[in-house]
Amino acid sequence: MYFVIKLTKQIQYCRSIRRLSTTQLLYGTKKRVVVTGTGAVSPLGNNLQDSWQKLLKCESAISRLGDEFKGLPCQVAAQIQKDELPLQAFLSKSDLKLMSPATQLSILATEEALTCAKLNIKVLDNQKLERIGVCVGMGMFDLSEVYGAWQQLQRGYNRVSPFFVPRLLPNMACGHISMRYGLRGPNHSVSTACATGAHAIGDAMRFIRNGDADVMIAGSGESCIDPLSIAGFCRLRALSTNFNEAPAKASRPFDKKRDGFVMGEGAAILVLEELEHALERNAPILAEILGYGLSGDAYHITSPSEDGAGATLAMQRAIMDAQVQPNDITYVNAHATSTPTGDRIEARAIQRVFGEHALNVRVSSTKGAHGHLLGSSGNLEAVFLIQGCYENQLPPSINVEDIDDSVEVQIVTKPETWSQDEHKRRVALKNSFGFGGTNASLCIASYNN
Repeated sequence: MYFVIKLTKQIQYCRSIRRLSTTQLLYGTKKRVVVTGTGAVSPLGNNLQDSWQKLLKCESAISRLGDEFKGLPCQVAAQIQKDELPLQAFLSKSDLKLMSPATQLSILATEEALTCAKLNIKVLDNQKLERIGVCVGMGMFDLSEVYGAWQQLQRGYNRVSPFFVPRLLPNMACGHISMRYGLRGPNHSVSTACATGAHAIGDAMRFIRNGDADVMIAGSGESCIDPLSIAGFCRLRALSTNFNEAPAKASRPFDKKRDGFVMGEGAAILVLEELEHALERNAPILAEILGYGLSGDAYHITSPSEDGAGATLAMQRAIMDAQVQPNDITYVNAHATSTPTGDRIEARAIQRVFGEHALNVRVSSTKGAHGHLLGSSGNLEAVFLIQGCYENQLPPSINVEDIDDSVEVQIVTKPETWSQDEHKRRVALKNSFGFGGTNASLCIASYNN
């Protein structure tokens, strides 16, 4: 009797702080995490719907760089339409001084995601705000800010802006979102190079699973297209240089003529929610995050190992965490950046994970249309995957004119219907890999009751 009373009290206590059900407490059942809102500012468009429609039309947002980039081997990038950004509608002059461009883009994407999720933060009381957290990262700060501050310092100490350091910190997008909406849940920032956005989504999912929050704002922002950054990546021989006169063709994942990635910029934000919380408020449910896998290559600062061991482990761990079988997965949204080595190795890893079932798995990389957004690539591409999952559409890889012989996976080169049976659950992986050998894979599916 004493044991029953004690266990009952423990359950009541745990429910009060984490809202766990009796079944979850006794048997450790995982909470389900769903996506209820998405928002994006990308080279394709200043909101998600515009970006998605241009992606389905196989349009390219890559253009030639300006005069300040003269003399650099790479002359192309995927830039957002800054003159069309609705900054004044959401940010004050004071905000613009305090926030880096990447943070500003993250705020715009957050506004769209919250609207999509029908989550009106302003009407929530403190108790509910304590259950909403932020997990927004940044892969790389704008080097032009550093160079500009250095130039100002040469003119005198007082010329350096007091906001110089706060604008640079990778966690400031996360901080500004938290302060803007009064969110007192987990405040966590990720900076894992080009895997940042995917890691942010996966970490946010785990905060909800663990009972630390009911809702998480997750994603990343990136804005560092400047001469110094382009020069640095050129010195690494990472950027495309063969298509300076044909920018729209420069990013071509899996194609024989690929010669490097094209830098992009933008932000994408997801609203993740614990399923019961979303159902209680009758929120729209776009997809479900089933699993999350991480790994390290332990090999090289910029290149994955030839056997693709790190990518393989990340995908296998995501599948295991999702508690699905490899044969359940029918689409992989690849990290493939249009580099000769990376695309080939990822394709091999996909083959290794799925074996004979690889023939039934469709693969695409949307970077052909919007370039490589560095730390904001995984989250933007996850948003496109989620939109495709919701609409039963597979987003395409563009510029694939001649598939590399070493790429033996089924590439989507034009928009396709995902499943002929609209009622069948659609399950996919989203891969993201970063310098330093850091890897993330998310398992995402259409929502089933």
